Amino acid sequence: MDIAKSFQPKTILLWEKVSGHPEAQRIVSMFPSANIKLIEHQRSPELNMSPSEALLAGKRTLMIGHASSFVGNFDGKLGSNVHCMPYYKLVPISNGCPYYCTYCYLAYVYRKFSPFIKININYDTMYKQIRKTLAHSDSNASFNMGEMLDSLALDHITNLTSELIPFFSGLSKGYLMLLTKSSNIDNLLKLKPNHKTIVSWSLNPEHIINQYEKGTASLDERIEAARKCQNKGYRIRLRIDPGIYYPDWQSGYAKLIEKTLSAIEPENITLGMLRLLPGHFQLAKNAYGKNATNFLSNQFIKGASDEKLRYPPESRIKFYRFIIDTIRSFNKTVSISLCRETYDIRNIFKDRCEQNKCNCLIW
Repeated sequence: MDIAKSFQPKTILLWEKVSGHPEAQRIVSMFPSANIKLIEHQRSPELNMSPSEALLAGKRTLMIGHASSFVGNFDGKLGSNVHCMPYYKLVPISNGCPYYCTYCYLAYVYRKFSPFIKININYDTMYKQIRKTLAHSDSNASFNMGEMLDSLALDHITNLTSELIPFFSGLSKGYLMLLTKSSNIDNLLKLKPNHKTIVSWSLNPEHIINQYEKGTASLDERIEAARKCQNKGYRIRLRIDPGIYYPDWQSGYAKLIEKTLSAIEPENITLGMLRLLPGHFQLAKNAYGKNATNFLSNQFIKGASDEKLRYPPESRIKFYRFIIDTIRSFNKTVSISLCRETYDIRNIFKDRCEQNKCNCLIW
């Protein structure tokens, strides 16, 4: 069940320079039971807790402040043998997430930061940076708000989509990418869709959701949310990523694909398999217990230029072949792509996957 709408921070860290701002006051008023702490500096001092304790504490601590940079340029370069395409990261919320996805790489990325979910309310700066980025761009540009956060999990608190979707409708070259595991779509359904906004759902079998994506929307909730948004007129894409092996995985992923493609018609399905930096495994185990790392295998190997551990090539090939065949049994035309895969794997599927039509790209 999606816990996003029931999110209740235990503590709100309110930066003193925004304490009188109407948006800060609005958010604070939503949580009358929270402990409000006025802070002088946005970066809290080091806390006497382990990274795993900080990870969990941060999921119930909200900070309201400013950011100096909302737009990050990802150039697609991940070393000599991993393929990805360039796009821009849009980060109005940083540091954390209310969900408990045990494999989430962001937990390791943010492990050295103080534990809180930060909402940066200086939105005027964000809009200026988006316009400036587009002014220097020679082509269409994708702004991915799902790379460093779940795009919709806290949207009922920030109401960001209510501003961003109309904002992007007026941009000639800019596109907004929303990626989520949430069913929190109330704001989207109130708006008039436009072709400049794409909504993408990350999907996995219910077994994986229950085991490793705790707190997120169920598979049925995600599919229903995607169906409603598609009926409303939004462009819909899907990510079956990270693919994870487990007993009877073929049955689970086949049911996922049948159930999803019987309800919606996505314009793209991007596939990827679990890939994590080695240090993440111990962090997840310490934070969530041994069951949190059941997805691990002694067969996980290095070998990719992004330094992440992956299933060996033969395991990834087997997984992709099965998923692609199953998708094609229900939909012959939807574009299929691979996410951050090595060139040797991509070459094997070059006639079955489209290089220039993946989740984060514009066409």
